[in-house]
Amino acid sequence: MSFAAAKKKDFWGNFLEIGGLLLIVFIIRSFVFGLYQVPTGSMETSMLVGERFYADKFFYLFRDPVRGEIIAFNEPPAFYNYSDNPLVYSWQKYVYGPSNWTKRVIGVPGDTIRGTIENDKPVLYRNGEKLEELYLNKYPLIQVWRDDPQMIVQTINKMFQPLQWSGIDQRQLEIMKEQELYNWMCAKSYDPAVSFANQPFYRMNPAHVVRDETGALQLMYPATPNRTAASENVTPEQRAERQERQENYWDGSDEFFIKLGSDEYWAMGDNRKGSKDSRVFGPIKRGLIHGRILFRIWSVDSDESWWILDLLKHPIDFWNRVRWGRFFQWVY
Repeated sequence: MSFAAAKKKDFWGNFLEIGGLLLIVFIIRSFVFGLYQVPTGSMETSMLVGERFYADKFFYLFRDPVRGEIIAFNEPPAFYNYSDNPLVYSWQKYVYGPSNWTKRVIGVPGDTIRGTIENDKPVLYRNGEKLEELYLNKYPLIQVWRDDPQMIVQTINKMFQPLQWSGIDQRQLEIMKEQELYNWMCAKSYDPAVSFANQPFYRMNPAHVVRDETGALQLMYPATPNRTAASENVTPEQRAERQERQENYWDGSDEFFIKLGSDEYWAMGDNRKGSKDSRVFGPIKRGLIHGRILFRIWSVDSDESWWILDLLKHPIDFWNRVRWGRFFQWVY
């Protein structure tokens, strides 16, 4: 065999080995298990931002999700444009495209789920039976600036400065600035019984806490109703009439009704005051669900997608934000 032929054979041999390895990785990642990072607080305090979890995908090939399980699923169609082309859809589902969401299964196919307000508190009924949800977040949420508030204001003013000379109405400009401000806020679980320095879930800088004009904290308390502009315009009589007709409806509030179809699931976050879930986007199709969250691997108070970047940026402070007591735990 010539030298050129040997090199060609080695090239194709290496190519096939690498291709085979990538195929194995793809199969394991898609159908055996997944590793997930929590990017939002929708499942607090069961799951905190910055935590990494192991999810089982294998058993969902042989059985369907059941009530109470924490599932991982592809971003709902209400927020992502899935292709009608089967090949493109498969690429989106298994390779690259929608983000992963995590919620708890409240209803499975055939269930009737009703959300209502009783004694000014939101409650759920499944198939006519009131649910006792011990997993719900029991802490209020506090609004926190993502960075130094003075720097945020300077950044926003600089961002909108060109519009000041464009002839735009100043009132409209101020509304746009205020809307941009909300993008720099986030809601975090807060324990009012302890100081900011001793918070159990997230480290909080008192100077970054959002306050109203009087200096009071802006808190959202659990077990208080979520209402929307759409829900305010619906009378109790209209809701009763919808339920009498078995008419499905949801509008983002805590008042809804759904009779789940043969491949539909109703999923909600444990942090009901800070979760965008089925109350907003409706039932989830079975085909979007791909894993069950089982095990917390580790926990760090960080918004970084790659923990190594956070470690490189803050090699000392990083270790002060590690939640050592939340390593290696089963989740329910």
